[in-house]
Amino acid sequence: MNVGASNIITDARAALQRRDGASARRLLAELPDDVMPWLLLAQSCNLLGDTPAEEAALQRQLELEPRNLSALILSGELKARSGDDRAANSFFQAALNQAARTPNVPTALHPMLHRARNFVGQVQVKFEQHLLDGLEQAGLDRAGRVGTAVDLLLGRKQLYLQQPSSFYFPGLPQRQFYERYEFSWLAEIENAVPEMQAELREVLADGNDFAPYVEANGERPRAANPLINDPKWGAFYFWRNGQIVPENAARCPVTMTALESAPMPHIDQRSPIALWSLLKPDTHIQPHHGLLNTRLICHIPLVIPSDCAIRVGNETRAWREGEALIFDDSFEHEAWNKSGETRVILLFEIWRPEISLEERAALTSIFETINDYHGAPENAG
Repeated sequence: MNVGASNIITDARAALQRRDGASARRLLAELPDDVMPWLLLAQSCNLLGDTPAEEAALQRQLELEPRNLSALILSGELKARSGDDRAANSFFQAALNQAARTPNVPTALHPMLHRARNFVGQVQVKFEQHLLDGLEQAGLDRAGRVGTAVDLLLGRKQLYLQQPSSFYFPGLPQRQFYERYEFSWLAEIENAVPEMQAELREVLADGNDFAPYVEANGERPRAANPLINDPKWGAFYFWRNGQIVPENAARCPVTMTALESAPMPHIDQRSPIALWSLLKPDTHIQPHHGLLNTRLICHIPLVIPSDCAIRVGNETRAWREGEALIFDDSFEHEAWNKSGETRVILLFEIWRPEISLEERAALTSIFETINDYHGAPENAG
């Protein structure tokens, strides 16, 4: 840029500071396009109320720099003044996205970004009301997957996907919870709940804590779990790492018989796993992911105080005594007991129903071969 052009731009900027749009535009008109400061020209046109020329200047700037933060904000403000909320929202959202990726955003742009953020929020409220009114007029039921899709669209729920910490099997449905009626064999286990509760009461009468659900292993790095070695989250195993725990099984024959109904995996050093999972008052199991997405976790609630629940992905459910709860623990999940009493469930794993018998056999071979080299994966909760 030559000295003459630089001086013109300096003088035009000074005119804009005096809010003298006419002088700024007259000065800038002397410059060729290849050195034109399009943002300054847009600002001078704005002061003069020449919206078409302002828009043309902003478009030229965005042709040169598609993610120019100032040009995106000014374009949004122009569209908002024109009453085109959709276009304004698009420019403002692009500006906010760019600002989030830009280190050290100039202080002068902060108030403009604040206005942009408020505008986007207002448009979202209008859109949400428009959508919900339309669904109501159409008589659409917002339960189930339709409701979840709408909630995801509106940002009311976060999208979660399977993220097992050890092994991922592709092609399985992304379902957080399964329903009791989908498993005919569950009725036999639920019918045994009163007798299983009696066995539980007899064991609890000993007054001994259950072993911690997550235990440190000196041969492995310590798990990053705040409840490690803590009996507030306790476990009383019937099957552990594929082996029956004889002394516990002998004390609870009804529970062991009930478990025979479940399609539990049988994998050397890994499965079955079945236990009473105990959660003491005011205990929170932090968000985490399970090892595999090839299984589902079944909970049979035996002792359920109020204010106890589990979140799997973006859905939270409370346990109901005697009614099975089935979920995919490869989604992020957490659980809590905010009551003053202890919660106890029967927990066991089953094969996912979508996995064929041939695939189950193949997966069993894969897991057992992995075990031969690495050993079974550590349970970190």
